[in-house]
Amino acid sequence: MERKIRLFQIGCGKMSKFILQYALEKNCEIVGAVDSNPKVIGKDIGCIIKCDDKGIKIEDHKDLEKLLTKLKPDIAIITTMSTLNDLNETLRICAKCGINVITTCEEAFYSENSNPTLHEEINRIAKATNCTITGAGYQDIFWGNLISSIASSTHKITKIKGSSSYNVEDYGIALADAHGAGFTKERFENEIASLDNISKEQREKLIQNREFMASYMWNVVGWIADKLGLTITDMDQKCIPIIATEDLQSNTLDMTVPKDMVRGMSAIVTANTKEQIEIEAECIGKIYTEEECDKNEWTIYGEPDTTIVVNRPKTSELTCADIVNRIPDVLNAPSGFIPTSRFPEPKYRVKNLNEYVEKEQ
Repeated sequence: MERKIRLFQIGCGKMSKFILQYALEKNCEIVGAVDSNPKVIGKDIGCIIKCDDKGIKIEDHKDLEKLLTKLKPDIAIITTMSTLNDLNETLRICAKCGINVITTCEEAFYSENSNPTLHEEINRIAKATNCTITGAGYQDIFWGNLISSIASSTHKITKIKGSSSYNVEDYGIALADAHGAGFTKERFENEIASLDNISKEQREKLIQNREFMASYMWNVVGWIADKLGLTITDMDQKCIPIIATEDLQSNTLDMTVPKDMVRGMSAIVTANTKEQIEIEAECIGKIYTEEECDKNEWTIYGEPDTTIVVNRPKTSELTCADIVNRIPDVLNAPSGFIPTSRFPEPKYRVKNLNEYVEKEQ
């Protein structure tokens, strides 16, 4: 593509700072931005990036459809909510307008196994309007392609086991709430843990009714199986609260989480496959103490065993860099709601992003 890629930002919170900065540095043109927070509506996007004004005002999210119709961006980046139900209206508007989308929404990474009916509805709209929708970010590399790369150098696999921890303070209030941060033990049990104390038949009914609360690793396990060509026969999920042993200040929640209250959770997903390869993945999201840091550890058991550990990854920056580097892949992809497990391998983009776009937009 000879011209710059025209980008529209949906959600101007913590993650958009890096998204906008990285996109501008890769020669994208920011044509618009929206948010639902009255504190940022009306401000220039420069206040998000911490730079001079760029001449683009943040507008109200309720005007999204009108703005997309008027501006006709090549792609919209959504950095707001974590579940497909939460993004339902926004994704439908983008798809209806024929706007390509890449989102940090964790469930959108592989929503086919957690909310298949809504996924398919959005997929049909996107195909009809010839646009592509996908979910990416940190999980695209460190919970996905990193594991498939290790698998490609393994002769025989019997089990894939992973664990990843992250500070919920880095991602905004939607993610903190999804992890039960600031909840009492009783509230966590009632609103999160109890939802997994059900039969397989009950879980399948919830999935079909768009009511299943999938942990992030539920979608990751589905993504890994899809990438490796595995057929999942059954899956299970357990969410365990992580209790504060001291008072912890949370800027995201705007409160002090007292000792003995929930500061986050561990979600463990296990899956068996027709190919006799077990997948177990755990994500640990919590308000950190001063001593804690992000950690990503995966082991592939088989011939041979291989373990890889990434200490102190800059999860927010890595998420946003993957999103921006994936933009050409989205623009080159066939239409529909497509997981990155079916995209080309991720690449570092040396040149301006428009130079990697093959399709006319």
